[in-house]
Amino acid sequence: MEKEEQEKKEGKLTLVLALATLIAAFGSSFQYGYNVSAVNSPSEFMQQFYNNTHNERTGDFLDSFTLTLLWSVTVSMFPFGGFIGSLLVGPLVDKLGRKGALLFNNIFSIIPAILMGCSKVAKTYELIIASRLLVGICAGVSSNVVPMYLGELAPKNLRGALGVVPQLFITVGILVAQLFGFRDLLANEEGWPILLGLTGVPAALQLILLPFFPESPRYLLIQKKDESAAEKALQRLRGWDDVQWEIEEIRKEDEAEKAAGFISVWKLFKMRSLRWQLISIIALMAGQQLSGVNAIYYYADEIYLSAGVKSNDVQFVTAGTGAVNVFMTIVTVFVVELWGRRLLLLLGFSTCLTACIVVTVALVLQNTITWMPYVSIVCVIVYVIGHAVGPSPIPALFITEIFLQSSRPAAYMIGGSVHWLSNFAVGLIFPFIQVGLGAYSFIIFAVICLLTTIYIFMVIPETKGKSFIEINQIFAKKNKVSDVHPDKEELQDLPPAMVQ
Repeated sequence: MEKEEQEKKEGKLTLVLALATLIAAFGSSFQYGYNVSAVNSPSEFMQQFYNNTHNERTGDFLDSFTLTLLWSVTVSMFPFGGFIGSLLVGPLVDKLGRKGALLFNNIFSIIPAILMGCSKVAKTYELIIASRLLVGICAGVSSNVVPMYLGELAPKNLRGALGVVPQLFITVGILVAQLFGFRDLLANEEGWPILLGLTGVPAALQLILLPFFPESPRYLLIQKKDESAAEKALQRLRGWDDVQWEIEEIRKEDEAEKAAGFISVWKLFKMRSLRWQLISIIALMAGQQLSGVNAIYYYADEIYLSAGVKSNDVQFVTAGTGAVNVFMTIVTVFVVELWGRRLLLLLGFSTCLTACIVVTVALVLQNTITWMPYVSIVCVIVYVIGHAVGPSPIPALFITEIFLQSSRPAAYMIGGSVHWLSNFAVGLIFPFIQVGLGAYSFIIFAVICLLTTIYIFMVIPETKGKSFIEINQIFAKKNKVSDVHPDKEELQDLPPAMVQ
């Protein structure tokens, strides 16, 4: 009877839980989105600044190749920092805790915010490039730690919805940067250093507010062995005193973990029993980034300009696209439990595929047919809708679902690294592809969308409403290992009660 009471009571979005979610997501995930998009609007003023600074130093102006290269480096330092950040995740969350890692991570936001704000006065564009690396590290850490922290705070029945909140705040960050990036606001000669520097504000707020919220109870009990602290944290998060059964549950998990042992990144690559899970994560993360989403964001303004939008109206179209993105991500929060992961992924990637093909045709014909520029704008918006439904939010959720606890940190590090390295490659190479291939550059992205769609259709199972154990058994068949495979299978070591 008592257990049933607990089950009924378990899923409440208490004020403490809601505020912790908002502060973690606003302080960290929001900045990721903001920094993806903040350099987009003022790019011409910033390139002008690079050129003038170089001229003041040497008396010469930069030639166009060097300027393009410097600008590509500025843009792609951010994802390169993200890659470094992903590698720091493991050590940080173990040493400092989930909350501690987020607090420490604000250093990588507040310092570069100040540097970028001062770069124009100091007449050094190198400060901007270095700062982009630092805010990248910040995003790389937070894009992995926020989902982990929220997943460990949330009761079971809210885990899915809270899991999509970080992605929602990333899209909100993108939109806010686009709104602040209007010409009349901050994307102008005087305003761009402020636009870049504003990224420090959420970090400062998080630094002030997050210390008042609980650390992850799982971390406190399992890593810190501090039961009373874990109990206090759970009482605050759940809003009631009797949390003993949940403490027991974490304990059981801990014992199962001890049996399973720690799986390092290297060991994960060698395990036959996790082969398809690993390939799937790499395919999804690479597909997510190489499908052209960042090319569309980093170079949205240029696409609209070449599509014939007046240069002063571009900013409004871009912000409209950002708003669509936010709206569709909110929709995804609600449909992911209804339609399932696999359907959303297939739907999303095939939508992006279609949009890439049509936008290519539209860009090729834009000088011959008068209404073609409008088609390319529609394509960009359709593309954004497609990406927001599946490719953006689902892969990170998927890592949590297809790996058991012992291999999950290693899986996050691999998934995170693939995510950021692909992002880096697109940011660095796309401007040169655009020069070389012109309108045909989106064909490359179309091919990648097609391949990813085929892979999902052939390999990825539906995970909605299945326990981690059931998902593991589906993959055991694919990996051609028996459900319980001696010394290879994670499930082998779980207590019998959990396997049944």
